[in-house]
Amino acid sequence: MSEDWGESENTALVAEYFAMLADDLAGLRLNKLERYRLLAERIPRPVKSIERKCQNVSAVMLGFGQPWVQGLKPARHYQRALEDVVERWLAAHPDWLLPVPADRPANTVHEAPTLWIGPPPTHRNEPPPVDPKLMAALGQRFDIAGRDERNRALGRAGEEVVVRYEQATLRQAGREDLADKVRWTSVQDGDGHGFDIASFETDGRERLIEKTTNGWERTPFHISRNELAVADARRDDWHLVRLYEFARQPKAFAIRPPLEAHVELTATSFLAGLR
Repeated sequence: MSEDWGESENTALVAEYFAMLADDLAGLRLNKLERYRLLAERIPRPVKSIERKCQNVSAVMLGFGQPWVQGLKPARHYQRALEDVVERWLAAHPDWLLPVPADRPANTVHEAPTLWIGPPPTHRNEPPPVDPKLMAALGQRFDIAGRDERNRALGRAGEEVVVRYEQATLRQAGREDLADKVRWTSVQDGDGHGFDIASFETDGRERLIEKTTNGWERTPFHISRNELAVADARRDDWHLVRLYEFARQPKAFAIRPPLEAHVELTATSFLAGLR
């Protein structure tokens, strides 16, 4: 039997992986070994080989900015054909991770959630599980940042979580007056302000807040020219709150200008005018 898996084998494994992931995200208990055994009845591969291949799918999911099955740590050195199979599955199921129920109004703020906000990740405090150059190339190919930027449902859901967190934090500090003034700018005033949420420090100073992904903490994201301009002009007020792992329990980190101290900015498009 060849080492590389065939197209039909990879397709069957990826479909089963997403079925396991759906149950995992729903909080259901997974019997992975039993799932591997059932899959082995359809494709002639040993259970251990199936488990390793699932870890390879986790690596592809990491590169694509997607959640992966807990307990299936991303494993490098995967068959590159897996990328195409996972990409086809995601393209065929564009709504599989819709974060906001269809019957929930986009401008409605609900009960405050728990949100953990920590320091920004670095290669020193959190080594990447898979070669970062490979992940970056894969992310560019699949346009992770562009996809997240265009996913309005994901963006609105993330902004809602931050609005609720800001309001709850101010109320816990006894600043009910400021909590009532927190403004969901992108919804209430429209886009183009260079920030999505206008909040406050407990002493009354402004906090202008931006972003969200279903991926991990290093999943790349877009920053517009206008956002960069506002960040530079209002350095004392502008914060970037980056939500990640949104499909599970959202986590976040915050960074302050200058952004170049924390992120590497790469031009991805240019405006072309005729000479």
